[in-house]
Amino acid sequence: MNFSIILALLAVYFAWGGTYLAMRFAVETLPPFLLAGIRFTLAGMLLYFWEFARGTKNPEKTHWRNAGIIGGLMLLGGNSLVVWAEQTIPSGIAALIVATVPLWITIFAWIWQGGAKPNRYVIAGLGLGFVGQVLLVCNSWQSTTYQPEQFSGYIILTFSALFWAAGSVYSRQAELPSSSLMSIAIQNLTGGILCLLVGIFAGELSQLNLGNISARSLYSLAYLIFIGSLIGFSAYIWVLKKAEPAIVSTYAYVNPIVAVFLGWYFANENLTINDGLAAISIVAAIILITKSQRKVTQLKQSYSFSGLDGDGI
Repeated sequence: MNFSIILALLAVYFAWGGTYLAMRFAVETLPPFLLAGIRFTLAGMLLYFWEFARGTKNPEKTHWRNAGIIGGLMLLGGNSLVVWAEQTIPSGIAALIVATVPLWITIFAWIWQGGAKPNRYVIAGLGLGFVGQVLLVCNSWQSTTYQPEQFSGYIILTFSALFWAAGSVYSRQAELPSSSLMSIAIQNLTGGILCLLVGIFAGELSQLNLGNISARSLYSLAYLIFIGSLIGFSAYIWVLKKAEPAIVSTYAYVNPIVAVFLGWYFANENLTINDGLAAISIVAAIILITKSQRKVTQLKQSYSFSGLDGDGI
């Protein structure tokens, strides 16, 4: 593995791992859906005009429609719900729950797209992931600082993982621009606009006080746009083409570890024994799913010489 691939992986690990803390800081003085809408709309505009200036063909109507579905599922239903939940849930805990996405992707791909039937690794992974979430919820109830809103936050985070997984599975077979960056651009644009509309209809404009927006929230928003959306996504798309899928998929269990550490170091988010056990359960679950996917990928590659190629992730 050469230095460029290592550098790209580190960018994905830390750029995306840091978004959870950035979202927590940004939502302190910015309404959640408007925050997500501003982030994705601006990131999408920058990528779109970059690709347009390079002469990339303008997306077709079908591309925009599919991008709207993906953006609605992944960015509105997935990411903006994480932002909303982080008003009451620590960023590290949010990252751990969202880390269950690979588990749901495997299940959805099997149900909707005729993917591989869950084997013993997947079943064990689902069990461990469920145990991890139960530990997190039980720990919140036992906490002396428990608030009813925390339980709602856990439920919302679970739905955000489901939405993100559904969008990921749909995107595998959706017709999108051949340019990866243009595809990401229009997904960000459509998803961002949907987030803005939800924020407006939810009355968040009345909550937005420009004079009360803190510098920390603005710096965090800038991080989410330039580091999380632009650098993180670009590095991810590049490394997908240069490294083995099994290597790239390691981001799924490195990101929550990074998020937990950053939350502890910068936001004094303390982990209890139950939180630690939950983290171990969820990370172990993702490793099991990754191992299962690697076996399937190797099996497909063994048949590729006969022209029987499988779908990529």
